[in-house]
Amino acid sequence: MKRDVAGIILAGGQSRRMGGGDKSLLPLGAGCVLDQVLSRLGPQIETLALSANGDPARFSRFGLAVLADTVEGFAGPLAGILTGLEWAAASTPCKAVVTAAGDTPFLPLDLVDRLASAADEHPGSIAVASSAGRLHPTFALWPTDCRDALRHFLVDEHSRRVLAFIERHGHVEVEFPILQSTGLDPFFNINMPDDLAEAGRLLQSMTS
Repeated sequence: MKRDVAGIILAGGQSRRMGGGDKSLLPLGAGCVLDQVLSRLGPQIETLALSANGDPARFSRFGLAVLADTVEGFAGPLAGILTGLEWAAASTPCKAVVTAAGDTPFLPLDLVDRLASAADEHPGSIAVASSAGRLHPTFALWPTDCRDALRHFLVDEHSRRVLAFIERHGHVEVEFPILQSTGLDPFFNINMPDDLAEAGRLLQSMTS
């Protein structure tokens, strides 16, 4: 378990393609999507918080700090990442933050260790996960020292593209394999009702 890296689950999306509401709270298996995310990310990291706007009480049973965006208006995932970096710098001894999307119930069990190892080999860089040759910018390790540059990028330059900031800052790519037994991309995420149904089938097949 990593003690020098904080974790932020990004759950602040508007979920338009799911009809609104919180995708992370949709039912999946014996609980909800967030239960599954936490079951995989929680054991990897000691300090963990949730990035989400609105009434934090809806997440109260998870026992996590709920961080509302420090940037006004719905500014997308970068606002949650910035908020997480500022929270970690002010409230924890951690020097880096790993972010993970809250709608991705099969994320890698070695996500934090592999991103942290890559970041150690490339000091100051953002370590970004990829699979099948595709980057997943919301799954990354961010040094807390990049928070001022990120705030400038988001607030002063009015740019919200996660990958654009990553490319400007400098990054190292960390490839995660497709699971051979199921053909599952570990970064499979839930955007549509059909994705939720597929996640339920996958989870049942993995636990049966």
